[in-house]
Amino acid sequence: MKRLFILTVSLFLGNVAFAQKIQADLMITGGNIIDVKTGKLSSGKAIIIRNDSIITVIDMKKITSWQVKQSYNAAGKFIIPGLWDMHMHFGGGDSLIQENKNLLPLFLAHGIATVRDASADLSNSVLQWRDEIAKGKLQGPAIFTSGPKIEGYKSIWLGDIEVGTIQEINLALDSLQKLKVDFVKITDNTLKPALFLEAIKMARARGFKVSAHIPSSLTMTQVADAGLSAVEHIGYALKAGTKDEKAISDEIASGVLKGKAVNERIIADFDEASAFKAYRNMAKHGMSLTPTLSISRTVAYLDQDDHKNDPYLKYIGKGLRKTYNWRVERAAKDGPDAIEFRHLVFEKSAAVLPLLQKAGVKILAGTDAGYLNSFDYPGIGLHQELELFVKYGLTPLQALQASVVNSPEFLNQKQYGSISSGKKADILVLDENPLIHITATQKINAVIVKGQLLDRKHLDQMLEAIKAMN
Repeated sequence: MKRLFILTVSLFLGNVAFAQKIQADLMITGGNIIDVKTGKLSSGKAIIIRNDSIITVIDMKKITSWQVKQSYNAAGKFIIPGLWDMHMHFGGGDSLIQENKNLLPLFLAHGIATVRDASADLSNSVLQWRDEIAKGKLQGPAIFTSGPKIEGYKSIWLGDIEVGTIQEINLALDSLQKLKVDFVKITDNTLKPALFLEAIKMARARGFKVSAHIPSSLTMTQVADAGLSAVEHIGYALKAGTKDEKAISDEIASGVLKGKAVNERIIADFDEASAFKAYRNMAKHGMSLTPTLSISRTVAYLDQDDHKNDPYLKYIGKGLRKTYNWRVERAAKDGPDAIEFRHLVFEKSAAVLPLLQKAGVKILAGTDAGYLNSFDYPGIGLHQELELFVKYGLTPLQALQASVVNSPEFLNQKQYGSISSGKKADILVLDENPLIHITATQKINAVIVKGQLLDRKHLDQMLEAIKAMN
């Protein structure tokens, strides 16, 4: 009887212990978790995930308290948040909607969990994908989009909202608010400078972050004072670093300075002390900058690099590949002097990157990949951008921060940016340490997106499926 009592109590206590285990969906054990804000590594931990969020990060000794549906052994690996591409484009017209949609898994297969679509001519489709991905109805990276961008009359870009008066800017912003866009983009093709500045102020007054191409007749100080949130492309920072940007801008506005002479003057007038002062003012105003070095370098060196047999062309649809032709055809018209000058402008522009970082300007990692931009491939392009960041003066940690820390901060997405309790379960498991060699971001062992585990075998299957679609 006594033995029966003991057995009954033991079974009861065992059942209680089992019942008290905390339920979760996925546990990542082992691995070296990289704190992307400090560069410190922690090991002997387990990451506990439920649904699309990290519930907690605990010592391995405590994992017996948890009951999980799936476990992944990351021993010897390196763990960082999923990457962000902060400047890409879905576009090319309605006939290319499906080819653009096929890019979604390509981003995931390269560890990119979030993209910022910086406008084109497929806004309705992109907004639909954004919402479907957020609801779990479509697999892809989280999308933040500007919708159609604001431009002047007779813009050369398809899909723009063209404005020429304050009233039309208001109507454009009304339209963008109804679309529930995530930020506003304004460009400088035909929009008058005075209206450009007003558009920034009006968008900011409605609570939008604003990114832009800057009219050459305006200075960085003017757009900073107007409230610009982010500059797209590093070339604008080169101009801002001249001894007298105002004089250059005025000469451009009056027509005295034009064409190649503009960049010649900018390069001749660049001054590091003046640049640092201008960049400190940008930082003071809370401005960010997306360098997009990858597309700039690709175009600058088309004379040296043969892209005909790029392996990544296999992942890009025929229609999108065709959109690459315009930059290639334009570059082919350049003679030896023009080609040499292309190289010079790129190198001088890229060289200001560490000075921007030192001045406190938040660098955002973006590629300009998607349609139109030749051989700038969605997915791998972000990894190449990070490589260029390091080549031109950032540390590997600073390069990572540009993607996974500064990017969500720019969009006020506090649930991203680290491997910690309460953050979104967008995670990259790497075979090597990216703090030593930034190319380690390409050594992907597994991707966790919205809590779903995609191991190497699954990622390879995704890549094969993408090739088959093209």
